[in-house]
Amino acid sequence: MHPIPIVLDGDPGHDDAMAWLLAKSRSMLEILAVTTVAGNQTIEKTTYNALRICTLLGISAPVGKGAARPLAGVRMNAPSVHGESGLDGPTLPEPDREASPLSACELMAKVLRESPRPVTIVPTGPLTNVATLLLSHPELKEKIARISLMGGGIARGNWTPAAEFNILVDPEAAKIVFSSGVPITMAGLDVTEQALILPEDVEKIRRIENPVANIVWQWLDFFYGFHKKLGYAGAPMHDPCAVAWLIAPEIFEAKELYVEIETQGRYCRGMTAADLRGGAAPNVTALLGLDREKFVELLREAVEAYG
Repeated sequence: MHPIPIVLDGDPGHDDAMAWLLAKSRSMLEILAVTTVAGNQTIEKTTYNALRICTLLGISAPVGKGAARPLAGVRMNAPSVHGESGLDGPTLPEPDREASPLSACELMAKVLRESPRPVTIVPTGPLTNVATLLLSHPELKEKIARISLMGGGIARGNWTPAAEFNILVDPEAAKIVFSSGVPITMAGLDVTEQALILPEDVEKIRRIENPVANIVWQWLDFFYGFHKKLGYAGAPMHDPCAVAWLIAPEIFEAKELYVEIETQGRYCRGMTAADLRGGAAPNVTALLGLDREKFVELLREAVEAYG
């Protein structure tokens, strides 16, 4: 079988980095491009982090610098979660190259035009770049096989009671993506907060003897440190779920749902409102559960692959 061609789009970010690590470790996925967006930190910081991650992991695909702000509304960052650098913790190698002269949107468009097979886009940050692509290059929509994203939550939010961070940063972009007609897999908080890396899992990764493992356990330790203060038993691996579903969909529980994005509500802006009655035609495959132990094993095997 041919590998699945993918574009990684994100705002790294500790869990973005883990998602990209998982993607690079599997020959069934072919990374054609990496694109960045403002979210966890500013676009300058997320792009710098993306280049360092690609250098560490040996991802040779071009890196396109993307949107610095949402389509509408006020720019948001999350330094309380990922630190002032957006990727605090261990020291990473300096980038082995510069970002592409093409913007994230134009790099995505180039990849779609040139790929002989439809491409899966894997956004793990705000959806500004993907929405911009859909608006500026509608003729390329048919070249998108699927959008497998991390964002939203059927039951609740995390940045507000109703909204998850990635969607809340740019609800207008999310609305464009969710109404595009492109097949969507939504890894929201319903599943990602079950994807916990416990302290004993971190210890197993710490014992893996390769340079990437030495960075990874420190990423996980930093990320758990923040979540431990909030009462979490481990570090929730939000973004890797969007990649893991492409690799091992059988470890997830999924349901076809219609999901609308709330952009106007005073209290519910950024909410992913799902029709649980089944009255509307589904527009997403919503991931609602997973086998945690098998998920952790996927990540552990991915780290070992860098040996």
